[in-house]
Amino acid sequence: MAVITISRLVGSGGDEVARRVCELLGYRYFDKALLAQVAQELGVAETEAVDFSEDTYRMRSFVDALLRRSAPVSTATVWTSTATGEATKVATVLDEETAARFEASAIRSLRERGQVVVVGRGGQAILRGEPNVLHVRIVAGREDRIPRLMQDEHLTRNAANAYMEQRDRASAEYLKRFHNIDWTDPLPYHLIVNTSLFSLEKAAQLIVAALRQMEAQ
Repeated sequence: MAVITISRLVGSGGDEVARRVCELLGYRYFDKALLAQVAQELGVAETEAVDFSEDTYRMRSFVDALLRRSAPVSTATVWTSTATGEATKVATVLDEETAARFEASAIRSLRERGQVVVVGRGGQAILRGEPNVLHVRIVAGREDRIPRLMQDEHLTRNAANAYMEQRDRASAEYLKRFHNIDWTDPLPYHLIVNTSLFSLEKAAQLIVAALRQMEAQ
C-alpha cells in the first residue's frame, strides 16, 4: 500500500497531475474531506481539524519572526472541566504550530493505510525515509507558470507574476519553518518532473511508472 507525496511549484500544474495520478491508480486525494475523516479516527474534533498548508500560509513579519510568534489559524470550541468538576465549553485558539503538528499526524496515519496522494503540506519531510512512499517534485519554467496562473486565477500578467513570487516565498518559508526543508534541494525526491517539457498527462504517467518500479523493487 504505497503513498505518493507531490511537492509542486505554483503554476506548474501539480494539482492537476496529482488528481490524474489518483484516477490512474484509484488512489485517494488528500483533501479536507479526507482530513476530516482521519481526524475522526484520531479522536480529534471536527472543529480542530484544520487544513494548514503552504497554500494558505502567510509569511511572518520581521517582528513576529524575531519574537517567534505563532499566528492564530482558527478557533475551536472544546469541552473542559471547571475547578468544581463541571463540564463546560471554552473557545481555544489553534496556532500555526498546533495546526502543523495535527497535519503531520494525519499524514503519518494515512501512510499506514496507503493508496493516497498527498500534495504539499511537507509530506516529503513528514514521510522521509518511510518505506513504500514515493516523493515527487513537479516544476515548470516561469514562462509556462505565469500563463497558467493567468488562466486559472484570472489574473493579469503582472498580477500573476507577483502572485507566483509571493507564493514561492511563502512555500519556502513554510517548509523551512515547520519541516526544516530547503525547498530547492532536489535530494528528498525520487522523481522530479518538468511540466515545461512534459504534458500534464505524461507527467502523471511518469509518476505511475516510477511507483510501479518502486513496488517491483
